[in-house]
Amino acid sequence: MNIAMFINTPAQFHFYKNIAKELKNRGHSVELLFRDYGENLEIAKELGLNPTVYSKPSDSKYGKILVLPSDVLRATKCLKKFKPDIITGFGVYDAFTSCLVHVPCIVFNDSEPHVNSFSYAIQFKLFMPFTNVLITPEAFQPNFGNKHLNIPSYKEFSYLHPKYYTPNEDIFNMLGIEKNEEYILLRFNAFDAVHDAGITGFTKENKIKLVKELEKHCKVFISSETPVPKEIEKNLLKAPKSRIHDVIYYAKLLITDTQTMTTEAALLGTPALRYNKFVGEKDMSNFVELEKNYGLIFNYQNPEKIFEKAFELLNTENLKEIWKEKRELLLKNKIDITSFMVWFFENYPESFEKMKTDFTIYENFNDNLAEIKG
Repeated sequence: MNIAMFINTPAQFHFYKNIAKELKNRGHSVELLFRDYGENLEIAKELGLNPTVYSKPSDSKYGKILVLPSDVLRATKCLKKFKPDIITGFGVYDAFTSCLVHVPCIVFNDSEPHVNSFSYAIQFKLFMPFTNVLITPEAFQPNFGNKHLNIPSYKEFSYLHPKYYTPNEDIFNMLGIEKNEEYILLRFNAFDAVHDAGITGFTKENKIKLVKELEKHCKVFISSETPVPKEIEKNLLKAPKSRIHDVIYYAKLLITDTQTMTTEAALLGTPALRYNKFVGEKDMSNFVELEKNYGLIFNYQNPEKIFEKAFELLNTENLKEIWKEKRELLLKNKIDITSFMVWFFENYPESFEKMKTDFTIYENFNDNLAEIKG
């Protein structure tokens, strides 16, 4: 079987990397098509890949929309040589390309259209007719009918599940600090994607204040998609981009205005404080679930509230042990999404039909589910 995967962001690359590896190990051919965006190519090259680049997006949100047709045509040209049996991605490019090469498109997506910008909601409606299957986390809203599968997992489990991720303590050397020395990680988003239209995060003043106040407690490192104020450039993370998950794992705390890294921290057992304009009554279901059901993260509409909660957590004894227990509960309730996706691709379309009637299939990807239901 030939499977083509569209990789538009670093988070999407991490989602597909173990799925692709396992499919290759099982004798299938996999083609990864990369968009030259953010840290995408840097991570791929750090891991020894020679990526096929189908798109170098515009710097503006609306420019990305204007170049969409040429990107799709370029991807189509690449895939005509590969002759895929299935195309997969997070929507848009993969869906439109699948139509041109006449093969099924299986989309995984965890960005709910009713939560994001109006332009993203339109984008979602445009690519859905070209999608054969939409796979989302179980709390995803709205429901898209017969082609929609809600599964008990998050995309981040595809690379952060204990089966695939083992932390490496050599990250302390890379950070230039003593082993087990406490530090806080700050992550700042660029908000330059189409679905980020109208969304903002920490201001310049917020960023400076965060560093100055938190440095009174311990070391502070910054991971940022955009340049930071000169006053805090010294705090920029110098570790390889591909090692960011080790940085998150050993951090005492993550404070961020981005989305994916918030969930990554939760899955790694690191308390996360999240602020951006997505937070509110219509926040994405993943973040609501991780806060309300598991107490792993905290979402704020007011950046000033971050400081109060941060110092409360920093003064909590055995903080990481407490979060480790919360993480274990989450693991018991979620499936290994990598194994699930490999099974789904290998057995498609029969796997899709079976999912509609046999919900015990999930137990094959997490023994704890059978115990909980029993």
